[in-house]
Amino acid sequence: MSTTTLPAGLTAGTYAVDPSHSEVGFTARHAMVTKVRGSFSDVEGTVVLDEDANLISVRATVQIASIDTRNADRDAHLRGADFFDAEQFPTLEFRSTRVELGGDGFVVTGDLTLHGVTQQVQLDVEATGVATDPFGNARAGFSAETEINRKDFGLVWNAALETGGVLVSEKVKVSLDISAIKQA
Repeated sequence: MSTTTLPAGLTAGTYAVDPSHSEVGFTARHAMVTKVRGSFSDVEGTVVLDEDANLISVRATVQIASIDTRNADRDAHLRGADFFDAEQFPTLEFRSTRVELGGDGFVVTGDLTLHGVTQQVQLDVEATGVATDPFGNARAGFSAETEINRKDFGLVWNAALETGGVLVSEKVKVSLDISAIKQA
C-alpha cells in the first residue's frame, strides 16, 4: 500500500458522526437511461483514529425509513416489502473489520448488513479535512465510495422494459460525506 498524507490537525480519538452535516447517498440506474439519486438522513456512527491519526475502526447505523429520493411515491415503494422492507429490516449497518492505508486515504473492509443479509464490502475512504467549528467542536471530514450489487442483499424486485433491460439496475453506487465531532 502507498503512503497517505493525512490532513494537518487530525488527531487520535473517537469521532461521532454528525447527521445534520453528513450524507449517506446512493445512485442507481433507472430505466437503463438515467440515474436516480437518493440519500438517508438518519445516520449515526463513530470513526476511531489511533495516536498516528490512522483510521482504525468505523461503525455506522442508518435508519432505512429516512430514505429520500425527492419523490414520495418512490420513497414509499423503497421502504416497502418490494425493496428495503423497512418495517422488518429498519436499519442498514456497517462494521469495519480491517483498515489499510492506500491511495488517497484508507481502504476500509467491513460487514454491511442490509435487508437481513450481511456481505463484506470495501470502502475507499479519504480524510478530507479538520476544523474547529464556532462552538469549539473539533470536526473531521471523511468521504467514501463503494459499489454494491443490490441482489447480493436480497433486493431483487424489478420490472422488465418493453425496449429490453430492466427498470432498476443491480449495481448501486454508494457515497458518503461525513462530518464527525471528536468526543471528549
